[in-house]
Amino acid sequence: MTRQNAPSLFEDAAPRPLADRLRPRSLDEVVGQDHLLRVDGPLGRMVASGALASTVLWGPPGCGKTTIARLLADHTDMLFAPLSAVFSGVAELRKVFAEARERRVGGTGTLLFVDEIHRFNRAQQDAFLPVVEDGTVILVGATTENPSFELNGALLSRCTVLVLNRLDDGALETLLARAEEAEGRALALEPDARPMLRAMADGDGRALINMAEALFAAGATRPLDVPELMETVQRRAPLYDKSQEGHYNLISALHKSLRGSDTDAALYWLARMLAGGEDPRYIARRLVRFAVEDIGLADPQALPQALAGWEAYERLGSPEGELAIAQTVIYLGTAAKSNASYRALSHALASARETGSLMPPKHILNAPTRLMKDLGYGKGYVYDHDTEDGFSAQNYFPDGMPRRSFYQPKERGFERDVTKRLAYWQKLRDAAADGAEEP
Repeated sequence: MTRQNAPSLFEDAAPRPLADRLRPRSLDEVVGQDHLLRVDGPLGRMVASGALASTVLWGPPGCGKTTIARLLADHTDMLFAPLSAVFSGVAELRKVFAEARERRVGGTGTLLFVDEIHRFNRAQQDAFLPVVEDGTVILVGATTENPSFELNGALLSRCTVLVLNRLDDGALETLLARAEEAEGRALALEPDARPMLRAMADGDGRALINMAEALFAAGATRPLDVPELMETVQRRAPLYDKSQEGHYNLISALHKSLRGSDTDAALYWLARMLAGGEDPRYIARRLVRFAVEDIGLADPQALPQALAGWEAYERLGSPEGELAIAQTVIYLGTAAKSNASYRALSHALASARETGSLMPPKHILNAPTRLMKDLGYGKGYVYDHDTEDGFSAQNYFPDGMPRRSFYQPKERGFERDVTKRLAYWQKLRDAAADGAEEP
């Protein structure tokens, strides 16, 4: 069992928040994380064997990270030593490590729980390495951020990373039922207000219980409808950090929804980013990139539309200007798609790296001096506009370099017309080559 000082009689009589009263007493009571806690799950197997491994619990707020860590200590008869990376430094770590070594001599293990472990800097994270390596502590770190980006590789290699789920609707309803049982009364909500309460929690169990506690305290004399519910309790702010993984996840979702021509999904991700406080200018810039990367000449108006949407936002500001960005999303989502320009540049860059510093053929070089004329600069150049077809079929690649085809337009949108032009010019090029080969 967790070894902590027993609460005093006065502490027992003190009021406790509903979230504390509902805290699970065993792993069986934890909701929403069956993939980790069931018998054949990673934590279930650890508990069954009685041998915990150092672990990083990665998941959104209110999904049970702290509770699971505390219960793991209970189930394995280890001392639970909690620490917050927000308020602790190397001095506190050294003290905890020294105490853990003393307990180990006496045969007691220490489960060191570090909340917000990603807030420790790289040097502080390195301090864990020797005590995790030799088993002085079993480290259980909790983080809301992607460990791949926030934790040292050396520390990650010594820990198992487990991903906790955002609580689904069923798990949230279980928590509401437990809250009602603990209070001995049902929440005063109309039938359509109860699912709205769960939606307002946005997958955060702690937020849901706090809102339920506020409803109980409000003492409504009749069931509340949705507008009254929203007036009584505060909706949980959407989980979105403009500088962290949520930022990149949502812009990726927006970009890929547009690429897949799912305009409605793209509008949803746009709304999620705007609701989370994202700078609309960042979104506008990414839409310009999308226009040239994923549409290109399949719809030559895509780039002007993206730039116009950005300019409209700059002139109108928020919130009116956000409609211009939404219009841009709709245009890009419904436009024909092609990455031919993107691929053409990639292939051309690869060829440029392979061929090095080859000179252009002399006939397409200017000859501003007599010496350059004597060296053959500009000799034999044919002015395309003077030809019958406006196409000279001359070679513009370096001498000795085989002709390469980088741009391969798609059979979609405007690029269908471009394909016909390229085929026509190639026909003229082939005819010119055949004529040059005739004796």
